Amino acid sequence: MELKTVQIEKPEDLNFILGQAHFIKTVEDIHEALVTAVPGIKFGLAFCESSGAALVRASGTDPTLVELAKKNALALSAGHTFILFLGAGFFPINVLYAVKNVPEVVNIYCATANPVEVILAETEQGRGILGVIDGVKSKGVEDESGVAWRKDILRKFGYKF
Repeated sequence: MELKTVQIEKPEDLNFILGQAHFIKTVEDIHEALVTAVPGIKFGLAFCESSGAALVRASGTDPTLVELAKKNALALSAGHTFILFLGAGFFPINVLYAVKNVPEVVNIYCATANPVEVILAETEQGRGILGVIDGVKSKGVEDESGVAWRKDILRKFGYKF
């Protein structure tokens, strides 16, 4: 077995969801869940098929995001992994519940705009995700000004009143 890391390639402020599912109809079902949850959503989705032709299957509403998803999924090439890039102005918090409730989805590794490294194990059979490094190492503990900043930004984005 060999351990590898793959850096997710994306624009700095673009959000994505990385997960694992178990069936080829994942692509269509996640697509349907997204457009039902958020009308007009822009996204690109790719899924690594892990048997048969073992192709990267893709869908979405934005061709550029679909290409980005395909590129990253192929770089991962980890069985039954999916990666979903959300367009500007769309966030995981708005669709994560819908994605997690797709019957084929078995795990979410991360939902973030942070830089991400995916830790993979590779054997003769294939690849699997062991985990992710989401963002940077903690630099300390928030103080009162940090609490105030956090509360302010949540209200600025409309998540709290």
